[in-house]
Amino acid sequence: MSTSWVEVPDGSDFGPANLPYGTVQPRAGGPPRVVVRIGDHLVDLDAAQRSGLLPPDLPDGVFAGTLNPFMATGVRAWRSTRDRLLALLRTGSERRDEVERCLLPMADVEVLLPFEVADYVDFYSSEHHAKNMGLIFRPDAAPLLPNWKHLPVGYHGRSGTVVVSGEPIPRPVGLVAAPGEDPERRPSRLLDIELEVGAVVGTRSPRGARIGVDEAGEHVFGFVLLNDWSARDLQAYEYVPLGPFLGKSFATTISPWVVTLDALRPFLVPGPPQDPEPSPYLRGSEPWGLDLHLEVSLASAAMRGAGEDLVVSRTSFRDMYWTFAQQLAHLTGNGASTRTGDLYGSGTVSGPDPGSYGSFMELTWRGRDRITLPSGETRGFLDDGDTVVLSGWAGGDGGGERSGVGFGRCTGTIVPPTTD
Repeated sequence: MSTSWVEVPDGSDFGPANLPYGTVQPRAGGPPRVVVRIGDHLVDLDAAQRSGLLPPDLPDGVFAGTLNPFMATGVRAWRSTRDRLLALLRTGSERRDEVERCLLPMADVEVLLPFEVADYVDFYSSEHHAKNMGLIFRPDAAPLLPNWKHLPVGYHGRSGTVVVSGEPIPRPVGLVAAPGEDPERRPSRLLDIELEVGAVVGTRSPRGARIGVDEAGEHVFGFVLLNDWSARDLQAYEYVPLGPFLGKSFATTISPWVVTLDALRPFLVPGPPQDPEPSPYLRGSEPWGLDLHLEVSLASAAMRGAGEDLVVSRTSFRDMYWTFAQQLAHLTGNGASTRTGDLYGSGTVSGPDPGSYGSFMELTWRGRDRITLPSGETRGFLDDGDTVVLSGWAGGDGGGERSGVGFGRCTGTIVPPTTD
């Protein structure tokens, strides 16, 4: 790994091989800034462009306020900008003094939603998760439905309720009914998480076009951690016959740093074997799996006050049955268009063992096996005041020394409903 003249703390997710993009607001005032993070510092990209530090063929003002215009410039501009930043930040750079004038300390900014979300789609692509959910809801039937291994199952969500890490999550309210009873409208009692990785579309595709599996690298700008909060009791009543709606649409949290596909290319791996062989439009020749390690931590209000949390899940993204490239090919397989800023979630990431499940529905087996916290409290699902933290990084063995290419933290705290 190359070294940088910018100090990077040991164990940081934001080493010089990463350089993820985000949008921040200076605490001292002024307009939002599009930035690249290294260690605990940020390169103000609009300032860097105005100083002549970035490739000259970038459109003027492309970093003024939001990441979307840069994402729309396409893969050639993404790579030339990344190459320039790598050179500018490398130890021995002759333009260090100029770059230092464009640096912002993390402590001096507030992170914002990193890009303007266009459309939002969520998939259901972990075989372990899908089988677990089938066993929970259909214990007397085959856990996978007949279509699951033939296409990436998904649904459309609401882009307007995607929020950045740190935003509070009000407990949703909706209709819930026990079998044989009339529904009542009340706050969800089965509030859950979904540990996911989200892909961010940079280069749009027109209506009627189809993106092939091996064309994903021309369209996907990067990735974020994603928590698709789920009200399981609302979902259970509404999802027959059409699927998730209010049980999902109230909030989706994403991490503030978009880790680019180019930063993650060293960690691309073959996906798992697929049997039966998928339809030709879902076949590719490139390795589109991602070697990512993921964790879920939980802290109650009492634990948070004591500076404690509990890791409840550790899992891997590399075994996801359907890859992000196949998901994009399926998303456009009917000729649907994509837009800059489209976000699509991987679906819950679960491994083969109870400690590797990506939702409390699985971790507690629908609340049957409650989790005991260090504070002595127990949880089946989430209580008000609970904070969930997702974290993820690329490569390695899941612990010890990290690659320096990671996502940081994706957090959300449950607060009481904002409506009755």
